Amino acid sequence: MLRYDKKSTIRKMQYISTRGQAKNNNFNDTLLTGLAGDGGLYLPERWPQLDKKTLCSFQNKTYAQVAFAVIKPFVTPCIDHASLGNIVTRAYQHFSSLAPTKMLKKNLYVCELFHGPTLAFKDFGLQLLAQLFDHALEEKRQKITIIGATSGDTGSAAIEACKNKRHMDIFMLHPLSRPSKVQRMQMTTIHAANVYNLAIKGTFDDCQDLVKGLFNDRTLDPKFHFSAVNSINWARIMAQIVYYIYAATRIGSPHIKVSFSVPTGNFGNALAAYFAMKMGLPVEKIMIASNENDILTRFFCHRDMSIKNVVKTYSTSMDIQVSSNFERLLFEFIDRDARTLRTIMQEFRKTGVMPVSEDTWKRIVKHFQGFSLSNINTLQAIDKWHKITGKIFDPHSVIALEASERMDTTTPTICMATAHVAKFAHIAKKATGKNVLLPKSIEDLLYKKEKYTILDNTYASVVNYIKENTATS
Repeated sequence: MLRYDKKSTIRKMQYISTRGQAKNNNFNDTLLTGLAGDGGLYLPERWPQLDKKTLCSFQNKTYAQVAFAVIKPFVTPCIDHASLGNIVTRAYQHFSSLAPTKMLKKNLYVCELFHGPTLAFKDFGLQLLAQLFDHALEEKRQKITIIGATSGDTGSAAIEACKNKRHMDIFMLHPLSRPSKVQRMQMTTIHAANVYNLAIKGTFDDCQDLVKGLFNDRTLDPKFHFSAVNSINWARIMAQIVYYIYAATRIGSPHIKVSFSVPTGNFGNALAAYFAMKMGLPVEKIMIASNENDILTRFFCHRDMSIKNVVKTYSTSMDIQVSSNFERLLFEFIDRDARTLRTIMQEFRKTGVMPVSEDTWKRIVKHFQGFSLSNINTLQAIDKWHKITGKIFDPHSVIALEASERMDTTTPTICMATAHVAKFAHIAKKATGKNVLLPKSIEDLLYKKEKYTILDNTYASVVNYIKENTATS
């Protein structure tokens, strides 16, 4: 059980939409809504600040204690301290280790985020999210329908966290034949009554568009009470801020500045690093590590935010061209001007090119860099880092390691290792010739029976499926 200070007082937190036309919400309503009614994304109206003394105190605290302190101002007054302590404790009870940060060589560290139930960093956000949902829904005596899109790891982490929860049904869309076999089977072998796996004949961006369409469709029966588990849900980003602060304080912050190298597709993980900086963590640079779906790299390197076709790569979780969370970053750097943001996003939707001014871009790249790696070079990098460290890294994390060598910084750099290599054992074998065994926690996975439904890439097919199954669930 976490200790908490009953006497501490924190101002009430409200949440605003990036597009400025949805009503402000408290934390619970933001949690259960997911996407704002105007199509925007919710952000806290202000950034709580962590002073140097508080950050120093984190050096001797457990992960759960740091999470409690970081999350507390975001959920006030919706969740009292005792309840939050219980929520945080339950969220992390099934992790074998919590964000261990290890030195690879001088000034280079790796933070392992893959020791949760589904062996990916998404467990940090989604195990907490499920507990927050349970708490809010119990209070409201309400049931929700969770809609999500996944390029790989979000789906398995969300399903694992939400399975058998009596307050929620979960419909998870994934692009047919795109995730790795292990990623897919972590979703499709869970046979809970409230879980529905939908394989869409399209890309992740298609799945994400379908999910956004559902949230924006005001004609759907209100009984569905749609909510999100993707990182469009603010609570996901909030949860991920914690491990940046935890990892940095483990290697000497706040007495030193740190930099982060982050494999990212939908930009939520890297965005959490920036928000940690907004809260007071001394961060020098954030490197955005991408694969051949390099829209983010092109933006940070050349101010080119233009949509191209999604390419299938070894790092499947980053096979994305429309990075939803970039909207939150842009909102911050145009001084939270919702009207301008709406114009930019409308133009992006219309033309596939995001018109970001040179002045705004220059402000952004003071904090961010971009790097991308081809498929063949990803294989070479896995082999290279195996020879250097004796470890085999998954095809996402290894791009962050390669990117770290290109960073314009002299500060210690923490690379975020986002998935266990066993989820991509076939790629590891291709790169190194070595067999990678599944951890004991999932070693029987490949022998389980799968259950999922293949649907056309049409809005009508998804809506009809949800209506038919929700009515009988």
